[in-house]
Amino acid sequence: MELHELQAVLDATYGQRDRKRGLAPTVAWIAEEVGELAQAVRKGSLEQQIHELGDVLAWISSLASQLGIGLDECAARFMDGCPHCHRMPCACV
Repeated sequence: MELHELQAVLDATYGQRDRKRGLAPTVAWIAEEVGELAQAVRKGSLEQQIHELGDVLAWISSLASQLGIGLDECAARFMDGCPHCHRMPCACV
């Protein structure tokens, strides 16, 4: 699945409710999910890690949709390697 396809599915599924909730609560949900991801990375199973990574991705997608930004556009800055030194692997010090 391409990022824009995922974003469209998530927006069709949750977008109306997320837009009604608003930007600030969406950012708060992202922060909460990142905390849950951190705990899953430290102490969780692979299944828990996959679950929490998915939740973080879904909330990031929701925020991007609310801002009118495509996830593909966000990812594009990394297509040629490091956006600062333009190398793969990164050579930044």
